[in-house]
Amino acid sequence: MARLIRPTPEQQAIVDAVAGGSDLKIKAYAGAGKTSTLRLVANRLAHQRGIYLAFNREIAEHARRGFPPNVMAGTVHSLAYRSVSPALAARVSHPAEPPHELAARYGIGPVEVPLVTGKTVELTPFELGRMIVDGLGRFCRSADDAPNAIHVPVDEKIDDKAADWLREGLSPYVARLWSESTDPRGRSAIIPDVYLKVWAQGHPRIESDFILFDEAQDSDGVMLWLLNRQAHSQIVYVGDPYQQIYEWRGAVNAMAQIDAPQHALTESFRFGHTFATLASRLLGLLGEQTAVRGQGTIGSIIVEDPMVAPPVDAILCRKNVSAIWHLAAGVEAGHRPSIRMSPAEIVAYADGADRLLEGRRAYRPAAFSLFKTWKDAQTFARSAAGADLLPVVRIVDEFGTGYLRSLAQRITPEAQADYVISTVHRAKGLEWKRVKVINDFLFKYVDGRLTVEEDELRLLYVACTRAQHVLDVSDLREALLPLFRR
Repeated sequence: MARLIRPTPEQQAIVDAVAGGSDLKIKAYAGAGKTSTLRLVANRLAHQRGIYLAFNREIAEHARRGFPPNVMAGTVHSLAYRSVSPALAARVSHPAEPPHELAARYGIGPVEVPLVTGKTVELTPFELGRMIVDGLGRFCRSADDAPNAIHVPVDEKIDDKAADWLREGLSPYVARLWSESTDPRGRSAIIPDVYLKVWAQGHPRIESDFILFDEAQDSDGVMLWLLNRQAHSQIVYVGDPYQQIYEWRGAVNAMAQIDAPQHALTESFRFGHTFATLASRLLGLLGEQTAVRGQGTIGSIIVEDPMVAPPVDAILCRKNVSAIWHLAAGVEAGHRPSIRMSPAEIVAYADGADRLLEGRRAYRPAAFSLFKTWKDAQTFARSAAGADLLPVVRIVDEFGTGYLRSLAQRITPEAQADYVISTVHRAKGLEWKRVKVINDFLFKYVDGRLTVEEDELRLLYVACTRAQHVLDVSDLREALLPLFRR
């Protein structure tokens, strides 16, 4: 039996509002008890049928254990999978058509495009085919009725005009792949987003009196479109608009689009006043007027001095390559680090580097895909535009690709590790007692002033709100002080 929760005044106001039967959106800051609030809502509506929908299966599984029997927990994809035709659902498990074979079938050959560095690179049929497949995924996750150029993802290293040309040229092929994917006679493999889109376009009715939609800030356009059409159900949307960090995969900020009365959860149960002040300052840079409140009973210490190196439970990075670098540093220091990354992902960097060292194009990982040789990767990594790639280039140059492969085998399981290394994206929804945030964010100088794009500020906010007691921002000190002084 779930323990009884004594609601805060903010939570009680939400429970009272839900009793009125109207839709509601809850803006919940980091650690502000959104899951416990949804349980209070579910208990208040115990006489009705409810469904809790989460962004991913892991969150849904965790939530399922805490809700009363009147609430079913799952993902939007799981609802779609059970509702589409068995023949379509079964195609998810079919072998996928390799991107270069898809391009060949469509008669697409290699093309040359300019990069932002001024160099020209050849995009192979494999890369063009992958762009078509990824474009289909973006379309399926959108609210649009048909594929168009905006759905085609183009590598940020490609010149803007060339990128627009690629999008226009490849969008008809995305439409063709969508038609093949939805053909009732089709036998080819499909991605899960296809059956979700097919289900949504059928205007389904979710049989539930109320819907609790978690992590709304990361919802795809198709999910929001679908929920907007469930007029028979009361919908409670909950999320933190400042934790929207999945724009790169087509997520939309539902919190800004939902037309419903808004309530807020501003009191974080994760950390004390010091961290709350830092979080509030970051949100202020994003235009937020309401401050985050911390707990007076929780001691929270910010470490700014790089000469102080407190023990940590987690090291958070923006980029995968930075996480790999810190894994290597930890192993060489005699630590037992874990990393929220599979060994295969690390080995992929070694395989890609080997191909480039041999003078062959590397299709994986994506960070290497537009280079012809390892020299190209080295040059780009040492430019302002390519600094993100520098850590893994340094590892290969100093220790070789064999070292990367051995490193992949020296990852300690998280439960036995001294600490875990993670990207901010993979740390979302998690918390640790002691956290160090690495400075590999994309800070820029405009007219001599340090500036940060909004998506980077949101990532920084997520990173700085994972800690409960100790937050080491010494690596960020030089960047954070100018931001806070402006």
